[in-house]
Amino acid sequence: MNYEEKARHFVENEKQFHLGFLPTEQSNPKTSDLSEVITGDTATGIDMLLSVDENITVMTADIFQSRQFAKLVCSMVDSIRNGGRIIFSGCGATGRLAILLDACWRSFWKKFAKQNRPLAERFDIADMENRTVSVMTGGDRALIRSVENFEDFPQFGRQQMREINVSRLDTVVAITEGGETSSVLGTALESLDVGASVFLMFNNPADVLAANIERSRELIEHPEVTVLDLCCGSMAIAGSTRMQATTSEMLVASAAIELTLREILSDRLSDGELTSIHAPARKPADYAAVFAELLGQLRSDENLATLAELAEFEQNLYQSNGLITYLANDYLLDILTDTTERAPTFMLPPFRKSNDEISPPSWAFVKNPMLPTHKAWAAMLRREPNGLTWNRDLYVAMHAPQSICQAPLQLDNKDIYKFDIGNEDNPSRWAASNHAAMLVLVGQEVTSCTTEHSEFMPAAERLLQNKYERYAILAIGECPPVDNAKYEDFSIICNLPPSLTNLWEHQAIKLVMNTVSTATMVRMGRVYGNWMVYAETTNKKLIDRSARFIQHFTNVTYREACRELFKTLDQLAQIKDQSKSPIPPTIITIERIKREQREITTETPVCCDGKPGNPDR
Repeated sequence: MNYEEKARHFVENEKQFHLGFLPTEQSNPKTSDLSEVITGDTATGIDMLLSVDENITVMTADIFQSRQFAKLVCSMVDSIRNGGRIIFSGCGATGRLAILLDACWRSFWKKFAKQNRPLAERFDIADMENRTVSVMTGGDRALIRSVENFEDFPQFGRQQMREINVSRLDTVVAITEGGETSSVLGTALESLDVGASVFLMFNNPADVLAANIERSRELIEHPEVTVLDLCCGSMAIAGSTRMQATTSEMLVASAAIELTLREILSDRLSDGELTSIHAPARKPADYAAVFAELLGQLRSDENLATLAELAEFEQNLYQSNGLITYLANDYLLDILTDTTERAPTFMLPPFRKSNDEISPPSWAFVKNPMLPTHKAWAAMLRREPNGLTWNRDLYVAMHAPQSICQAPLQLDNKDIYKFDIGNEDNPSRWAASNHAAMLVLVGQEVTSCTTEHSEFMPAAERLLQNKYERYAILAIGECPPVDNAKYEDFSIICNLPPSLTNLWEHQAIKLVMNTVSTATMVRMGRVYGNWMVYAETTNKKLIDRSARFIQHFTNVTYREACRELFKTLDQLAQIKDQSKSPIPPTIITIERIKREQREITTETPVCCDGKPGNPDR
């Protein structure tokens, strides 16, 4: 098909992927002039971004008191007690969240066994560690970069659930920010088929989804599905669900995990023993209150000033062709999540494999200075990676598109290990000038890293070896300034209450990293107003989003926007070296339409009354 036929097909036959009516896809009035504000005053712009997170507090205060949330916790407890598992599924940002939730559960049992040996002996720790499972569309390889087009196919989600042997004993939490991601809905459908307890978590009004999107309605109205509607309005950046949507889902799902853990622990521990391991009885509503306190602390004048300095630090680095490498240990997964999500959101170079000397290096990267790559992956995930080993025959059996069947992607562990997040030297991160290394420490890491028993700082120094031009430390928590002249200090002062899964550490670093990375990109012109026009178009949802951006900035019809977008995509497909076209298709299309509109305005003849006329009349 030529581009006009492709556009016509999308407009007329893919209406289930036209999603502009959903709140998560719309512009938030709080941040409508973000790009203008943050260019003049970074701290004010950052506060504007964080102000949107206030909606999470209001929404979760209701959710935590709901029958649906109580049912979720009860189902999780029953699954664990009866030999089942808790399975989290997601795609893109929610897929990375699913992996983080799984890692948090596993991390608790590892830490519990290490720090409370007598109490831990009452449990089968090895068994308990494996009672959660994460299913990300495209497998763990998609942590680095979402697999192109996979989210459009429910059969792919079904296959991944079959491979983990989902059963009636399991509780399945399918998380999809928009409530309509086909692959995630497929994981829920497969789970229903075997009799598992299914919960569907999303961030748009359930009634709006059910009324407009058939694939969503099938599950929302299914009598065996419990819906957790976490609608908290539009995102700070239109369509950027990696921000408020995933933050709220992390808060609700993590709270459910913590309440489940306490119930399981209470089977064999006394109240006094529970208190000793930071598992006192808590009400669900407490989680909304603590989140509100954390958000308020991040919005203090002192912290806003530090966040602004951090965003400007990264902006100056990138504008001088520099790169940043984050070094971390316990929270490496959180940082990797933010850095990988920057690539599709702002059309930056994605992570580069260790054997790739042609592709441009990613602007930001992560490393664990304490472990080699194979061990670093296992330490980060708290388990071995789960790559996909699908072949052509399986894709054919799943009725995958011909393009995928003919050239199956390599998504296995061998490919995952090509991303050297361990302590191997990577000259591409430091060989040129203006490159920086930043140590990221959260909570107890901040104080422990300065003790003589700390392994992190010596390991970091061995990896860095004074090769970088700039050094910095980002410290989050109740922490004093770093007393080391070598490192620029970025300290975010906030209270992180003890919890079983370090929930507040994870929330704090997510809010900080999301806000800083977004603020940096807005200041660099990759957001117009609060629209992320520098974005990819790798699936149907993103094509629709791009068409709506074009429509918004040019005032053409949606049909015309689609036609012009597909025209651009066809032109870009002719370019063998995509690096020669660093401008995203959305921007290329907007600029072409505006140029043509100016030409028409200039060339249109006028009648004697000064109004546009028909030269042939």
